[in-house]
Amino acid sequence: MLILMVFMLSACGMASGELSEALKENGKEGESMMTQAPYDPNYVKKDGIEVIYLAGGCFWGLEKLMQSIPGVVDVVSGYANGRAALVPTYNKVVRGNTGYRETVRVEYDPSLVSLDALLFAYYHVIDPTIENAQGNDRGSQYQTGVYFADEASQATVERITAIEKACNERFVVEVEALERFYDAEEYHQNYLDKNPLGYCHISPTEMQTARTMIVDPGDYPRPSQEEIKSKLTALQYSVTQEAGTERAFSHDYYTNDKPGIYVDIVTGEPLFSSKDKFESGTGWPSFTKPIDENTVRLIEDKSFGMRRIEVRSRAGNSHLGHVFYDDPSSPSGTRYCINGAALRFVPYEEMESEGCGYLLDYVK
Repeated sequence: MLILMVFMLSACGMASGELSEALKENGKEGESMMTQAPYDPNYVKKDGIEVIYLAGGCFWGLEKLMQSIPGVVDVVSGYANGRAALVPTYNKVVRGNTGYRETVRVEYDPSLVSLDALLFAYYHVIDPTIENAQGNDRGSQYQTGVYFADEASQATVERITAIEKACNERFVVEVEALERFYDAEEYHQNYLDKNPLGYCHISPTEMQTARTMIVDPGDYPRPSQEEIKSKLTALQYSVTQEAGTERAFSHDYYTNDKPGIYVDIVTGEPLFSSKDKFESGTGWPSFTKPIDENTVRLIEDKSFGMRRIEVRSRAGNSHLGHVFYDDPSSPSGTRYCINGAALRFVPYEEMESEGCGYLLDYVK
């Protein structure tokens, strides 16, 4: 036995700095929650491998999602953070009165995938506004939660959660230190491999998106609000941080036809390729798709009396623009209408020196 030592609305315009202040007022940000060594009797620490515990509704689907991400080396379904005096079983936990959450233990190689990437993938498939439920499942055992087992993971969890929390007026995901974790029964392990037609609240499209991740957000962390304000022009700040819009036909990127990629002006996270850019006649840079679907977040926008889909960057939570479907100007029917002020262009010949050489094939 080893003891492990180790409010989707226009609210996305909330500044990260505001959230940081709120956390500080609660005495949480930067303060260790590791008051005791987590208990996980079946976990054995491996050299070079890190661990995080995620509760996202039924563990069958979340287990499969995490297994699909390259760099994840092992995923185990189990029960986390319930009553200390109770050793959980499925028949006990399903009653909904044990305090245990259906959770997966995710072991990953940080040289291949970052904790940032795993957390963004997790937040992408859950509804953080619903308490004690996900998908068709109801009960306290389906409460969402992120449980960290060490202080380094805590810092990353708090940073990514701050970005996600800013996108929701209501946010009920538990963010806590892991207290205890027990493996679930064997028939729950790899359940969807054993039962391909079994119930899963995570769609095949969401599984595929996570599986084909190209850009790792861990390489492009969001700066502090103070740094963002100091590095951006007034227009760039208005667009990315306040959901502003530049005047049509006003930005040089609208007519730019050079090969290269367009990255988030705030973080440098690669977003769009010149290969997917087209002339839309609208006055704003337009693209048929992002380089990696994981790098953008699509959010319902009801501002100005309209119903639109806002596009935000993943790592930076920058307002980019909007996406439109069935657009006759687009070769694919999809038009990502993006503010040039939210982007920085990296010419093809400079991609290697800027650390984007791995994306050369997505340009030519």
